[in-house]
Amino acid sequence: MRLLRRCFEPPSVRAAQYHRRETTRERVHPREPAPSCAVGVRDDEGVTGETETVRLTAWVHGSVQGVGFRWWTRSRALELGLTGRATNLPDGRVEVVAEGPRAACEQLLRALRSGETPGRVEHVAELWSAARGGLTGFVER
Repeated sequence: MRLLRRCFEPPSVRAAQYHRRETTRERVHPREPAPSCAVGVRDDEGVTGETETVRLTAWVHGSVQGVGFRWWTRSRALELGLTGRATNLPDGRVEVVAEGPRAACEQLLRALRSGETPGRVEHVAELWSAARGGLTGFVER
């Protein structure tokens, strides 16, 4: 399976793409909103929407404060279409809370453990739960 991402671009770019699609290739219902960023999973059958929405809470241990780690995490989460937050904790850890499709949350968790993050990650503890909602965007705290 291969993860597909629709663009994470400013609304003006998405609107331009929507307009171009509507006027050239496809006929779209005029009241259809501009496409939003979405994540799907591609397999041999085509694209299927990830229906299970989950909450991932990850505690990142190591030298991860003051090195741009929360900003980096926010960027990865927004690319994946996730909502949530990244928060510095008093003991030096960073808490990451993300909600969205399970596949996207798993990809964020892999990125946190990848070794390509700012700072030095020693360990990532995770907790999976049902999505609670109430999150908009992805913020650094």
